[in-house]
Parts: sequence; structure tokens; C-alpha cells
Amino acid sequence: MGPALLPTHSAHIFRRCKGLASFRLSIRRYATQPESAALQRKKVWASADAAVQDVKSGDIVLSGGFGLCGTPETLITALSRRNGVHGLTAVSNNAGSSDLGLVKLMKSGQLDKLIISYLGGNKYLERMYLDGKMSLELVPQGTLVERMRAHGAGIPAFFTPTGASTTVETGGIPIRFKAGGFKEGILIPGNKKEYRDFNGKRYIMEPAIAGDVAFIHAWKADEAGNLMFRHVANNYNNAMARNAQLVIAEAEEIVPIGSLPPNAVHVPGIFVDRVVQATEPKGFDIIATAPPPGTTGGPSPEELLEKSTRRRIAKRAAQELRDGFYVNLGVGIPTLVTEYLRPSVKIWLQSENGILGMGPFPTEDQVDPDITNAGKETVTLLPGASIFDSTDSFGMIRGGHMDVAILGAMQVSQAGDIANFMIPGKLHHICTWTHVTPPGIGGAMDLVSNPDKTKVIVAMEHCAKDGGPKIMQECSLPLTGTRAVSQIITELAVFNVDRSSGFLTLMEVAKGVAVEEVQAKTACDFKVSDNLGQM
Repeated sequence: MGPALLPTHSAHIFRRCKGLASFRLSIRRYATQPESAALQRKKVWASADAAVQDVKSGDIVLSGGFGLCGTPETLITALSRRNGVHGLTAVSNNAGSSDLGLVKLMKSGQLDKLIISYLGGNKYLERMYLDGKMSLELVPQGTLVERMRAHGAGIPAFFTPTGASTTVETGGIPIRFKAGGFKEGILIPGNKKEYRDFNGKRYIMEPAIAGDVAFIHAWKADEAGNLMFRHVANNYNNAMARNAQLVIAEAEEIVPIGSLPPNAVHVPGIFVDRVVQATEPKGFDIIATAPPPGTTGGPSPEELLEKSTRRRIAKRAAQELRDGFYVNLGVGIPTLVTEYLRPSVKIWLQSENGILGMGPFPTEDQVDPDITNAGKETVTLLPGASIFDSTDSFGMIRGGHMDVAILGAMQVSQAGDIANFMIPGKLHHICTWTHVTPPGIGGAMDLVSNPDKTKVIVAMEHCAKDGGPKIMQECSLPLTGTRAVSQIITELAVFNVDRSSGFLTLMEVAKGVAVEEVQAKTACDFKVSDNLGQM
């Protein structure tokens, strides 16, 4: 090998440095594998049935997806055909719906335990849990994905503010009831968490989740195992693909090595063991559509105000938003807020499943199963929108990067405690269910975990359906977060919350509403502003 020659620009630099200090240039050449060399490890398998043959009884199976978006339906279906595999623990955001997703493994009798964030309307799982036939561990959405990310990064546990001073910390939600159901008592109680104070704030320790197997749904995969996700199907799939001992990815399209641009790869092939062709069709949870452009008919949002208490609350909440704000809107009344934004105000809507810049419902020809919101409805993306996985989504939430979160609630205390994750029902002892199952924690606990940086506004009706007050001295329902709410907006009034001192100030009343009526329907004392205004 002859002497290495300096490129022209390097020689020029050498002349400029001459006399400053002597140095020696060393160039080392590395041997590279020829592009035509065969892969030593074959990752593409002929079928999903063959790829899941190493899943064994008792395994912890991580299953990607959010609702039905990004669900590894082909792999789940293949596993459901293996009748000899049982006693599985499945980890996912939710357990599927109808006969899709993890419901297949429940009905085949292969699941013994679920670790999920949201139960939703899954009546089959609810019945199994209440009858003592299945274990159920409910975990806040952001904590769940972080527990999986942590194990993949070699971190055994971490501290988080999410769930501190709630039933998540105390282990108040039973994991399993005794045979015969909830009436027979608790077989496995919830997991109590260690807590510590950092800089005057309470945090709880959450253990990492280690998967034996991960089922992943990808848009594209190459023969080296590199994965690309499409839109919101990134969600939990990204973190799960980095976690388990055996990672199996189903892909809508399998391409040769070199076909995927390196900058477009979401999961490097080092994490992926097997790739199979996805064959099951993608499903929808909720197809929500807007009328075609130019369609007329029906009352306008303004025309609906007089007849809708909920819309009047939403309109007042919209006044709290400023141009350019990053905002997360909870389910229910908060979803109406965007209809009443001032014309000069443009906001960036964030959805917990991985969207920043979420747009309105699509027209029928725009419907896409890979673009859904946290309520699992089809939506659109605005110009300038970005897509990311659930880890990043809850990092921006928990890290306080959102300007405002507007949520509904069942109860709010005068100190800003909020209860909004459990259906009201008869309770006895400490958060032990007698005839009611929580629908799930979801992302609410994360959304209220950093109120010093993200303003939390509760938009709700002033009283419950039975006429009872919802603004309390202390909440009687299990808490979503403590001292988290900064403002309460109802159809009767607007309160500001002093979270430090623990009291309310009445700032506005609705037209025709007297302070005495607000007092009669509020179960705590409050101050009245010297500048009391009208909503």
C-alpha cells in the first residue's frame, strides 16, 4: 500500500499550521463487508405461526398499539391458535375491543393477567376481573410506557410524580379478587410504591417491566430488522421493540436491506429478532367524520350555546387559551373548546398517543386507521404537525412542556385535588370495589403531574346528575392528582384555585346567577373577588 496523500484542502491547512507545532497524520483503513455478503442471521420468517412457536406458558408478552391503531393483530391471532400456551401476562395500553386485539387471547383462555392503562368499554375483561378469573394491574399511561422504556435502557426503576398521593401509590386498586368474585374479597392487593421527596415534591418509585416477548406492528421492515412506523401506529410499539428478549415484528411491507433511508428508521435492527408479513386487516375503533366541504345545514356552534350547558362551559374555557399555546384537551366538555376559539387564536393540540398539531375529524375520503386521537377517533393532521411515540408524548406532558391541559372531573377540592379516573360507585374500606370497576387511569394522572409548569383547568358541570356538589372541601373519590388544578369553570361560575394555601376565589358568575346560588351548590367555603365579573 502506497503512502496516503492528503486532499488538497487538507494540504492547505497543513501549510497554514506549519511552524506552530509538529503533528503526525495517521490514516487507518477498515475492512468493510461487501454489499453482496449474505446475512448470518435470518430475521424474516415464513409465517406468523412459525415465528410465535417459541412463546411459552407463563411468558410476559408486550403487545404494541393504542386502541386498534398499531395493534399486532397477525401475531396475536397466531398466538391464539396455540392452545397449549397459557398463563400469559400481557402488557399493553388497552386490551382491544370487540373480538380484536388481546380480546382473542382472553377468550381463548390463554391470559392470566393484564397490565394496562385503560379498560374502557371492554365488558368481557371487566366481567373476568370482577369474577376473580383474571388479574388486572392498572398503570398510568405515561408510567406504563416509561416502565418498558426503562428496562430496554438497562434501568431497573425510576421516580415519577405521576400517581403520587393516589391509589397508585397506596396500592388501592386490587389486582385480583378471590375465586367467586369481588364479593369473596381480594386475593392479590395492589402494589404499594415507595416514595421520596425531591426539591419539596413527592415522587413514587416505579419498577421497570421486562418482557419475555414483544409483538410489534410496523409499516415497513427490512431484512435486517430495521423498522418504520406509520403515523400514530408508532405509539407503544417503539418502546416495546427495545424491551423484550424476543422481539417479533409484523410488517405491512418487507423490503430488501438498503431500501429504508437510515434517517427514517424508528427502531434499529439490533432490537428486532424476527420479522413476518402482516396479513390481518387494520381495524378502526371509532370512525368519526366531518361533513364534506361546502355542506350546509344544522345549527352553528353559537346557535347551540343557548341549549347546551356543556357548550357554554367550553366557550368560557376557550378564553383561557392564547395564540401559539400547546394544549391537551381531555374527553367530554374539553373536546368542544376548539369550536369557540377566538379567530386570532391558533393553538397546537397534543394527543397523548403521539400527535402535536392534531386537526379536525376527516371527511369520509380522508379516514385513515393510522391517524387517531387519544379517544381512538379518526382525526387529521394540520400543516406543521409532528408524530412521535408514547415515550416522547408523555415526556412532554410530564416534563411540563404543555401550556394548558383542560380536563373534565367528577370532583375537585378547594385545594385543587382532582378525581376523574373512576366511575362513581359504592365503596367500602379503602378503595375496594363492591360493584364497580374503574374504566382505567389513562393519561389523566400524567397530565396533572406538573401543575407548576402546565396550567390545569377543570371544565365540568357544577353538580352531579343526582344534584350533589362536585366542588368539595375534600374529594371523596379516589384522586387523580393532588393540588393540581389552577382553575375551575362550570356553567355557574369561574374559580381560581390557590393550590399552596388551599382555597378558592370566585372570579366570575354566569348571567342571572347570584353568589348565593353558587354557595348553595358548592360544598366548601370560598372567597369572592373584589372584582367579581360576569362570564
